Amino acid sequence: MVSDELSPAAIFRAGTRLRQVIRRTPLETSSRLTGELGVPVRLKREDLQVCRSYKVRGAYNLISSLTPAERERGVVCASAGNHAQGVAFACRELKIKGRVYLPANTPRQKRRRIAALGGEWVEPVIVGSSFDEASAASKEDSQRTGAVYVHPFDDPRTIAGQGTVGLEIAEQHDGPIDTVIVPVGGGGLLAGVVLWLKEHFPEVRVVGAEPAGAASMRAALDHGGPVALPSVDTFVDGAAVGRVGDTGFQVVRELVDELVAVPEGAVCTEMIELYQTEGIIAEPAGALASAAARLPLERPARGPVVCVVSGGNNDLSRYGEVVERSLVHEGLRHYFLVTFPQEPGALRHFLDDVLDDGQDIVAFEYVKKNNRETGPALVGIELDRADELDGLLKRMKESPLQIEQVPPGSPLFSFLI
Repeated sequence: MVSDELSPAAIFRAGTRLRQVIRRTPLETSSRLTGELGVPVRLKREDLQVCRSYKVRGAYNLISSLTPAERERGVVCASAGNHAQGVAFACRELKIKGRVYLPANTPRQKRRRIAALGGEWVEPVIVGSSFDEASAASKEDSQRTGAVYVHPFDDPRTIAGQGTVGLEIAEQHDGPIDTVIVPVGGGGLLAGVVLWLKEHFPEVRVVGAEPAGAASMRAALDHGGPVALPSVDTFVDGAAVGRVGDTGFQVVRELVDELVAVPEGAVCTEMIELYQTEGIIAEPAGALASAAARLPLERPARGPVVCVVSGGNNDLSRYGEVVERSLVHEGLRHYFLVTFPQEPGALRHFLDDVLDDGQDIVAFEYVKKNNRETGPALVGIELDRADELDGLLKRMKESPLQIEQVPPGSPLFSFLI
C-alpha cells in the first residue's frame, strides 16, 4: 500500500509544494450541526479553495512533480468539472501545455471557466457526447503524443496532493478529533486523508460518505476489488464515479473505519441547510460529508467531528431540482394520479374533502378525454409536516375518486424531478 509516491512522507512533501500556491482553507465551526449532533462540528471549507474545489491539490501536485522531459511533452486529461479546472490552473502556473477533453454537453460556463483559468497554456478539446468518450479520447491522445495523463484520482501523486486536506485538518484543529467525514467519488481524497490521519492520529475515526446512487466504493469493498457499477445516478456529479481507483481502494480497504451511503435527497436537504444557515454554496458532492454526519452511523461521534466541504462549483439553475429532491426526501412533497369524473364539483370535492389546512397543490396536469367519462390528472401536494401523510392517505381512500400515489423511485416519478 505505502510507496515512496504514496505515503505520509509524500503527503508532507505535497503540502510543502502546495503551500505557496493554494489556499490554506479555513476550518469553521458549524453551530447548526454542533447543536444537532451534541458534539463540536467543524467544516473544512474546500469550497473556498483555488478553483473552488480540493481537486486543484492533486492536479497541481502531479503536474509540478513532472520531469523536464515530461513537462516538454505536456499533459492531458478528461473532465467537465473541478479536475479540469485544477489542471488548467496548474498548467498556467507552471507554464506547461495541456489539453482538456470535454464532452459536447459540457455547459458553456464551464468551458469558459476552464479556458479562463488555463489561458494560452490550455487547449479545450470538445469530443463525443459523454464523459466516457472524452476520457477515451484523452487516453488515446496520451498514448499517441506522449503527453502525461493526469488522472483525477487513481494516481499516487494525485492522492498525495489531495491528502494535504487531512494534513491541514490536523494542523488547524485545536485538540483531539473523534471523527473525520470525507466525501467519496473515485476514492482519492478519502485515501489521502485517511493515510495521513491514521499515521499520525490512529485513534481518529475516518468515515467515507458516498452518494447512494453511485456507491462504487461499497461495491468494491463487497466485491473484493474495484468493479464497474451497472448504472450511476449522476446528480451528485462531483462524486458520481462508476468505478473507484485501484490505488485508493487498497488504502481505503485497510484504513477507513466506516463507509456511509447518503441518499441524494439528504444531500439536497443539506445543501439547502448549508446555504440558509452557514451561507455556504456547496455543490452536491460538497454536502456529502455533512449530510452523512446527520445520518445514523455505526458508532455515533463521541467528540469533535470534522466534515470536508469538498467543493462549491454549483450551477444555480439546479436549485429548483435541489429543492424538489429535498422536499420529497423529507416527506413534504408527494405526487398522485387522480382520476376525476367529468362532472361539476369533482375538483371542488378534492379541494374541500381530501386536502386539509396547510396542504397545497404545487403541480396539476389535467387531461380531459372527450370520449371518456373520466379524466386523469397528475397532482403534486406539499404538506406542512411529514406526519400529515397518513391522514391525507386515509381521506383519499375514503373519497369516491380513484387516487393512486406515485412512489419515489418509480419510472413515472423520474419524470417529475
